[in-house]
Amino acid sequence: MEWLNYHHLLYFWTVAREGTISRASETLLLAQPTISEQIRNLEGSLGVKLFQKQGRLLVLTEHGRIAYQYADEIFSRGRELRDVLQGRAAGRSARFVLGIADVVPKMIAYSLILPALKLPDPIRIICREGKPDKLLSQLAIHEVDLVISDTPLDPAIRIQAYSHLLGQSGLSFFANPRIVKKYKGRFPACLDGMPFLLPAVNTNLRRSLDHWFEVQGVRPDIAGEFEDSALAAVFGEAAVGAFASPTATEAQVKRQYRVSLLGRTQDITDSFYAISLDRRLKHPAVLAISEVAHSTIFRQ
Repeated sequence: MEWLNYHHLLYFWTVAREGTISRASETLLLAQPTISEQIRNLEGSLGVKLFQKQGRLLVLTEHGRIAYQYADEIFSRGRELRDVLQGRAAGRSARFVLGIADVVPKMIAYSLILPALKLPDPIRIICREGKPDKLLSQLAIHEVDLVISDTPLDPAIRIQAYSHLLGQSGLSFFANPRIVKKYKGRFPACLDGMPFLLPAVNTNLRRSLDHWFEVQGVRPDIAGEFEDSALAAVFGEAAVGAFASPTATEAQVKRQYRVSLLGRTQDITDSFYAISLDRRLKHPAVLAISEVAHSTIFRQ
């Protein structure tokens, strides 16, 4: 069996953190040529390039980023082990990496994650936000433990993973009270001509809203388009335009952004899924997320 040289891995990890071999040599108290040679040896044993040059800096390659994440975990666990054995800690928190698709509203993500932070046995949650396909690729190689998304796993994606429905929510519409006073009429007729903050064009919610507006015979005045729903809500609070958010977050939205409810619809529903490598949910953090989703957040 070919063993990984952890000294070489430590040198690589330090260079990745410091950004240059020069700074790493000061940290490690080693000559620069020595560090360079050991990193080349590590690359040779792994069969991949870990760094590429950009000016005077060394930048991680795709393989380098993967190696760095593993190295960071290895040395973090090593420090925790030393602390436990030397009596500086009664124990360590388990590490759980959670991938949040960037289209999932922040309030939904917060409400789902919070119970996992309150478990009797502490868990250190590491949240990564990104495009669903990137998060799923990280799930496949165990860089992420769970992905929360607004769509189930696409069968075309060749990953042996499973989609667990957390819940569904209708859509609520909000606006600053100044806008509400200006545009009279019952919902949804009041939306006609009203300045509106829409999701980005490449999202399921945007397509659903465009279709719903057409069916209802209303044509809001598009005041802005946002990939981040939380940013849209901030602009909504400032009376730039009305906006939509899952009904499951209605009370939080009204309280946090001081906006008024215009109306609700069940014609548009947001669905949320936990995507895992396990057919059955069993990790305590995942079970806590699933329980709060079904019992509180998306309770019918």
